[in-house]
Amino acid sequence: MDVDALVAIDMHTHAEVSEKGGASLSAELDAAAGAYFKAEHRHPTLPEIATYYRERRMACVVFTVDAESATGTPPVPNEEIAEAALKNPDVIIPFAGVDPYKGKAAARQVRRLVEEFGVKGFKFHPNIQAFHPNDRMAYPLYEAIEEAGAIAVFHTGQTGIGAGAPGGGGIRLKYSNPMDVDDVAADFPGMRIVLAHPSFPWQNEALAVATHKPQVYIDLSGWSPKYFPPQLVRYANSLLKDKVLFGSDFPLLAPDRWLADFAELPIKDEVRPKILKENAAALLGLTGR
Repeated sequence: MDVDALVAIDMHTHAEVSEKGGASLSAELDAAAGAYFKAEHRHPTLPEIATYYRERRMACVVFTVDAESATGTPPVPNEEIAEAALKNPDVIIPFAGVDPYKGKAAARQVRRLVEEFGVKGFKFHPNIQAFHPNDRMAYPLYEAIEEAGAIAVFHTGQTGIGAGAPGGGGIRLKYSNPMDVDDVAADFPGMRIVLAHPSFPWQNEALAVATHKPQVYIDLSGWSPKYFPPQLVRYANSLLKDKVLFGSDFPLLAPDRWLADFAELPIKDEVRPKILKENAAALLGLTGR
């Protein structure tokens, strides 16, 4: 990967469909998310994702969410994402989804994906997976991630998944308070953590955790920057200037729209390249060509 030639590194993109035709969400949750985000091209394949980002001179972190125990829907296979990264190493950085309810089997999966497939991190979506991040059942997973030197990404705040469906599609918002992740950061100080999204209605909590815990970062995905809370912009410009990351939430939110709106924010000139690429490159251990 020629990092110097990249315009940006998108830390938050989803593989939502398998090459074999399966989807990572039920039809109800998928339809609700598409309506919530008004997304147009909802189900790009992994080769299409690679082409999309290559055309924009960007790299992207790609993952799925494994919520099979909670939803009954199997995820897009992590191996497909890793194999797509091997075929497109100039643009795709492989992350994976693991189900916290699968216990020791999930921990073994973490080790295998890192050792055999070069996976760099793991995505958790507590709302869809129906667990509190500080639930001790997930700790064997975190131990495996920490030992492997990988990154853990946690969805935080309100989610568009299930939004507008009856009962929110059964998705409960209580699981995504970033203060739950504060416990995880305290108990696993060697595991780098990304709090995904502006964490409405817990933005101040997220800022507190990221300021207090040195290994905790924030990605800015899932929201158009024009809706960012003022305190998030203020911290991004100052205390957290080295720990805030560009993320779009593609295909739910297109990076083109995100970047256009980000250009209008009062971000300092010296901070803007940090958010768009430099912080992510440092976190991922990427170097120039």
